[in-house]
Amino acid sequence: MPKVKTKSGAKKRFTLTGSGKVKRKHAFKSHILTKKSTKQKRNLTHITLVSSADMNRVKDMLNI
Repeated sequence: MPKVKTKSGAKKRFTLTGSGKVKRKHAFKSHILTKKSTKQKRNLTHITLVSSADMNRVKDMLNI
C-alpha cells in the first residue's frame, strides 16, 4: 500500500501542540494594512487554536 500523503497546504499552515491541539495564525494580516487599526493588527498577531468545529477536518488534512 502507498503511504498516505499530508495536504501540503495544511502542513504549512498548522502546527501541533504537545497536548495534540492544532495551532493556527490569524487571517487578514498580510496586505492592505494601512486601513486597519493598530489595535486590530496587534490582535491578529497572536497565534490561536483551531476551533473544535474545524478540528476533525484539519486533523484529516494532517493525517493525525
